[in-house]
Amino acid sequence: MESWKKNLYVLWAGVFFCSTAFSMSVPFLSLFISSDLHVTTNLSLWSGIAFGITFLASAMIAPYWGSLADKYGRKPMLLRSGFALAGIYVLTALVQNPYQLIAVRILSGLLAGYVPAAIALVGTNTPEKHVGHALGIMATASAAGSIIGPMIGGTMSRFFGYRETFFLSAVVVLIAALIALIGIKEEKFDRNRARSHVIDDLKQAASNRPLMNQFVTVLIVSGSVMILEPLLTLYVLDMGITHGDASFSSGIIFSAVGIATVIAAPQWGKLGAKYGYRKILMIGLIGGGIGNLLQIFFHHIVGFGILRFVYGLFFAAVYPALNALIVKATTPDFRGRAFSLNQSANQLGTMAGPMIGGALGGWLPIPYVFVINGLLLLMTAGTIRLQDRKKQQQAVNKLA
Repeated sequence: MESWKKNLYVLWAGVFFCSTAFSMSVPFLSLFISSDLHVTTNLSLWSGIAFGITFLASAMIAPYWGSLADKYGRKPMLLRSGFALAGIYVLTALVQNPYQLIAVRILSGLLAGYVPAAIALVGTNTPEKHVGHALGIMATASAAGSIIGPMIGGTMSRFFGYRETFFLSAVVVLIAALIALIGIKEEKFDRNRARSHVIDDLKQAASNRPLMNQFVTVLIVSGSVMILEPLLTLYVLDMGITHGDASFSSGIIFSAVGIATVIAAPQWGKLGAKYGYRKILMIGLIGGGIGNLLQIFFHHIVGFGILRFVYGLFFAAVYPALNALIVKATTPDFRGRAFSLNQSANQLGTMAGPMIGGALGGWLPIPYVFVINGLLLLMTAGTIRLQDRKKQQQAVNKLA
């Protein structure tokens, strides 16, 4: 078997376990804060901060880790993040108040990076003609983990407790680290080349307008998704589900989007290669936006779950299309650093989203937050359409 294919399969498994560990426990932070840390006031705000602070720390540190990865390799970054995260999940299980939880969540952001390192390794060690397809396959690893994780986490937290679920997450992410240690062989890497500087990387990215457009879109999309993340479990409670059943029901809701992604993402990838990734990105954004707008009409757990599944079928087009567009906008020698900067954009959006969602959830009915989210996705699609029309007009003017 060719080494790039072996890396792809091994990294798929590693990202699957890492995503499973995350989705087993982190989506239930709101319930953990409420039940185990006994927070009763400003729960939405505390939940938003606990979600978002990790991603702020990660966004700030990601370019530094990307620079080290260029110098020492991406496999060491996989090992560093994998073993560190295992320890952090153990610490999370031991916290006694929300302040300790936030401190541990900051540490998690500073030391994380398994998934972006895996994507960068695939992007830089895969033959050019297979890069887009390989990245599409990697997207299904996270989706598959997001299916299994909430089901396991919901069941574990219901019958054993939230702290025990964090301990199990530590074991699962440790498996991801061991997979990287044993199975990955990094090629196309020159340890003798000079280490890049973050400022130079930012300047090079800033001079590439298509790449910067993708970064902005990633920031908006990830923020839009994460606006809802800390509110979903609370919304389940609002629909009349008992606190004891909330984690299990929320796990099913979280899994619905993951199942839809596994089903639809490969098909969107094929359509993107045939008709263009920007068109597929537009379809994903519009479908996701409409899916969120429709939430205002659904206030029952079954209807909510079905709607989230349909939303997932469309939104599955978004991230694979964005990754493919980043590949098309960069040269192979800059691609690893581009994905590192892309991770910073993703984490900034992922940080802002829960904080905005937590604040909005404190003074707006949660269905209206879905509406705001849907409008944001539709506005993003409209902006991309205007950019395309402008490019077409400029091309026509040049020919005239």
